[in-house]
Amino acid sequence: MLIKISEITVKTRVRKDLGDLDALKDSLRTYGLIHPITLNADYELVAGERRLAAAKAIGWETINAIVLDKNITPVQQLELELEENNQRKEFTNEELLSGYEKLEKLRHPALPVRIGNAMKHFFIGISTFFKKPFSRTKLPAPPKK
Repeated sequence: MLIKISEITVKTRVRKDLGDLDALKDSLRTYGLIHPITLNADYELVAGERRLAAAKAIGWETINAIVLDKNITPVQQLELELEENNQRKEFTNEELLSGYEKLEKLRHPALPVRIGNAMKHFFIGISTFFKKPFSRTKLPAPPKK
């Protein structure tokens, strides 16, 4: 659900230091919001303070949010805040290196891969061309004698 940022209230939070938001702001500009923030029924922030702060900082007026049921208790809200921030695992150095190596290969494939891709696209284009039906104009019937 798209919510006006001005309608969201941020009350006392467990996290006191939001850290450097520059990388998150760049991510929002480039990819948008991948995971929506979470609000209670009164539009009070439950989870996603860093995402909300970054969105505000880059001038967003609205943000995608999940709005929870009215029956959620303050205990459940705090559990959600803690759970979201606690149940995550950073990539290991090896995983991160492997991911960036794959990304580099996809962005800049070797010459044989580029040639193969070009041939594939060429033949797909040709097969698509010949599958298109030709339109024929219906000619009027010849006059009767």
